[in-house]
Amino acid sequence: MSEKTKIVIALGGNALQSKGTAPTAEAQLEVVRRTCEYIAEISGRGYEMALVHGNGPQVGRIILASETAKDVVPPMPFDVCGAMSQGYIGYHLQQALSYALSKRNRNVPVVTLTTQMVVEKADPAFQNPTKPIGGFYTEEEAKKLMEEKGYNMKEDAGRGWRRVVASPLPRKIKEIHAVRELWKDTIVITCGGGGIPVVENADGTTQGVDAVIDKDFAAELLAEQVDADILLILTEVEKVAVNFHKPDQKNLSHMTLAEAGTYIEEGHFAAGSMLPKVEAAMKFVRYNPSKKAIITSLDQAVQALEGRTGTVVTFA
Repeated sequence: MSEKTKIVIALGGNALQSKGTAPTAEAQLEVVRRTCEYIAEISGRGYEMALVHGNGPQVGRIILASETAKDVVPPMPFDVCGAMSQGYIGYHLQQALSYALSKRNRNVPVVTLTTQMVVEKADPAFQNPTKPIGGFYTEEEAKKLMEEKGYNMKEDAGRGWRRVVASPLPRKIKEIHAVRELWKDTIVITCGGGGIPVVENADGTTQGVDAVIDKDFAAELLAEQVDADILLILTEVEKVAVNFHKPDQKNLSHMTLAEAGTYIEEGHFAAGSMLPKVEAAMKFVRYNPSKKAIITSLDQAVQALEGRTGTVVTFA
């Protein structure tokens, strides 16, 4: 029997939360149930997989709740809030995906692994926070938060203002051995929210830091480390586009490493939005010239894996 195709799936924010719905656990679970129907369909095609999810809105709300209740209970550190988000998002995915798989008579265990991601203390990202977390605010609300709480706030792709934190590059997955051990017979939800950001100290200890690691870069590192065949990055759009939202918008079915680099130089992809997805795809094919990355929407994931849609990124 031939080896099964191994994929790492990076789930975008729309896989966890729909626009216009209440930011409640119940509303998220409803969206996750729909998401997991697509994931179960991919599993049913015989792929071996691991899942990586974002946590920007969720960790932002956990931090806000913690800070709001500071007069009653001590606020939790940023890294602990990240771990909390891994736990509850993973729980929702586990529950919904297990059910979606059982409906298809697939008895595949699903497990969430609390995952630490080593970053470098000297990463320049700590001097230039760019990663959006939490909800959206008006410009007036954002300025008030900057004054009152000292937050870094930035406008986010025309959708409103959000708090931004440091987003250092992931360097090492602390629990990678466990992921490899579980791989063959388990769907592992790992590196949630990009992983809990930690730094390694000279004495061998690890220490959490205030940051959110981009989940697309975390998924790329995971794909490298498990020797995946495909890095599948799921987002809100079916294909990557140049001149996005302009009259001459052009959707791309394929990009080589060189073409993607040119489009980045020309400024076609927004930071914090499409740019990290394209950069992660490029990094994967640079590391694995014989393999590919695919960027597409959640509802087109199966078709993209079959080569019928999506943007395929290859080395050449």
